Amino acid sequence: MCERFLLNELEQNQTGEVCKILSEPEMKRRFQDIGLICGTKVTCVGKGPFGDPKAYEIRGAVVAIRNSDAEQIEICPERISEKGV
Repeated sequence: MCERFLLNELEQNQTGEVCKILSEPEMKRRFQDIGLICGTKVTCVGKGPFGDPKAYEIRGAVVAIRNSDAEQIEICPERISEKGV
């Protein structure tokens, strides 16, 4: 079992793999609609002026997700890497 690491904790240029979505069914469905399912690789590509929202590359598309929503997506630490390093 992996230690808890949340999507909103990814720093710019870090990539991780989704291992669990912790949100309510309606929000979980929205995440699935944009391609966020278990096994999906996600890269943090930028952030707003005050750190919220952050922009993530998901399956070739860039999507802005509020930190309050991103903290409902769990990533396993052993699957986190630096992109382009």
